[in-house]
Amino acid sequence: MSDDPFAADPLDRSAVAAVALITLFVVALATAQLTAAKVIALPLPVGLPVVGPEIVLPGAALAYALTFLASDCYAELYGRRATQVVVNVAFLANFLVLALVWSTLAAPGVDPEVAAAFDTALGPATNVVAGSLLAYVVSQNWDVVVFHAIRDRTGPELLWLRNVVSTATSQALDTAIFVGVAFFLAPTLFGVGDPLPLAVLLALGVGQYLLKLAIAVLDTPIVYLVVRAVRE
Repeated sequence: MSDDPFAADPLDRSAVAAVALITLFVVALATAQLTAAKVIALPLPVGLPVVGPEIVLPGAALAYALTFLASDCYAELYGRRATQVVVNVAFLANFLVLALVWSTLAAPGVDPEVAAAFDTALGPATNVVAGSLLAYVVSQNWDVVVFHAIRDRTGPELLWLRNVVSTATSQALDTAIFVGVAFFLAPTLFGVGDPLPLAVLLALGVGQYLLKLAIAVLDTPIVYLVVRAVRE
């Protein structure tokens, strides 16, 4: 008897969904790792306290938000243990992405201008790498634990509640760790760049979190659609 999950039915919906969600998770995570160094500013229609007239955040924010969408769908469909395996294997895959990027940057380039552009665009700053890796491993595991803690207490109903609460709390952890480590602790302790002033750190953190919280609420219908499509 074959162990291939697609052997009995090439279009088995559950198996296809598992592969699709893992693929989305890994692609979004790799994209976030490569785009985290670029800081973007999104103008707001009105200025907000602490944040100001615009939200300043890493370019990886949207890609990283997709990882929580994928992991919450996967957690609902395949359980806590399987999701934690995906999260932690993907964490190790981060180092493979970094190794491949660094090896490419270290290789001699034929065109110096192109090589310099690659170094500027893809050369990840040490403080950003440290902050993003630590934030990832803590927040993603927290997301899985909270998601299933709520499910254990409320049963299979209230998917919206565990999706929003798990993502909202894990994104708060992610933002605090990333901003704190990348822009304050690493520069202060190891001299990697200059630490940002407290007011700038607060504006950066609060702005990022507000956007991530909005995404967590808006992606809830998508989680329902994916889960229903697979189960039905």
